[in-house]
Amino acid sequence: MNAAVSWDAATVGERLEVALEKANSDPAAAQVYIKLLETRARQQATKVSENDGPLAGALVSVKALFDVAGEVTTSATTVLKNSPPATEDAPAIARLDAAGAVFTGLTNMSEFAYSGLGLNPHYGTPENALYPGCAPGGSTSGGAVAVALGLCDIAIGSDTGGSLRIPAAFNGITGFKPTQSTVSMAGGRPLSDSLDSFGPMAKTVAECELTWQVMAGRETIPEEPKAARLVVPKNFGFNEIEAPVAEGFKAVVEKLREAGLEVVEKDLAVIDLYAKVPPWHMTSVESRAHYEDHFQTSPEKFDPRVHARMGRAEEISAVEYRQTLNRRQTLIEAFADEVGSDILLLPTTPILPPKIEDLADDGDFNRLNLLALRNPSLANVCDACGIALPYQNAGKTLSAMLIAPGGKDEKLLACAKAVETVLGV
Repeated sequence: MNAAVSWDAATVGERLEVALEKANSDPAAAQVYIKLLETRARQQATKVSENDGPLAGALVSVKALFDVAGEVTTSATTVLKNSPPATEDAPAIARLDAAGAVFTGLTNMSEFAYSGLGLNPHYGTPENALYPGCAPGGSTSGGAVAVALGLCDIAIGSDTGGSLRIPAAFNGITGFKPTQSTVSMAGGRPLSDSLDSFGPMAKTVAECELTWQVMAGRETIPEEPKAARLVVPKNFGFNEIEAPVAEGFKAVVEKLREAGLEVVEKDLAVIDLYAKVPPWHMTSVESRAHYEDHFQTSPEKFDPRVHARMGRAEEISAVEYRQTLNRRQTLIEAFADEVGSDILLLPTTPILPPKIEDLADDGDFNRLNLLALRNPSLANVCDACGIALPYQNAGKTLSAMLIAPGGKDEKLLACAKAVETVLGV
């Protein structure tokens, strides 16, 4: 057993059966999985003793937008449920399999991954593991709850505007959005070709790091904890912040400074450019490009809120879309130049998980969805990497986020380990 991880290859069979039993019988686990992969998981478990891979014995859930051989890739929507089964695993999933992972099941998600709150009218909404009656966070909702409940060690998901980090924050675990180019996007149902990234959630930074390295086909050599200068952007991420989040973040900054880490607060000039690159231009247009036939012929089968967001593609012209992409490229370069060797520090979301009953009205849902997505989306639009880290304050589990320019994943992870040690969980 690797001392940096919580699983053990020697006990994988027993742990798998406990996890499957809980997934099948525990009311808290209802709606976490769209489908359990019991047969494949048991087959994988019997072979773990022959596998000396870095994930040997790890229980891994897979978001329902990844191709898994023999399974229909539904993206948690009914319009795709009659599609032909995948003939092979997505490349990133195949690498996990080769490394000794045991796949517990396909986890629930926001339809087409198009929401930051995690509700799904087709397959139900997983129960938040920490805040009863509240949204689990999206779009990788089932994956986050699965890790938080101990149904798996690692959850594999996607992140278009925070979809690994928001549910991690809402359920008290760690979520890592790598630089997009590091993990193959093949074999995954897209939402936005521009903004999607594939990555892991787990209990610790080390477990996320190891999983990402396997997904990316890299050597599994852990980074040593190493702090970097942390920059709190005074002009971004703190509007409409709820009091427990604001108080918790203030305590985080104080704690990090007391531990000797350098934390500075300053305005970021690049935020002015960021305001001119609306993420919805990319998500609406690019999702329509992939699912236009279904959008036009089966609108009644969609989550109405997802269909409405896709419909916004008609509000902009092809020229405006291209101009947005051009401005985004300028933004990516400006962000990397301004942030440089620093790492941004801010609350993962400015809000606590909202109560599901408070999301019945479309206006309330849209407002809170945008608030949940606001802070983490910065990393996607700037083609950066980001990680959500849990911590405790005043009896609540909250989350702080680190963001580094694209390609600096190792630096981000090293710093995250240093921060994690100070924050504790």
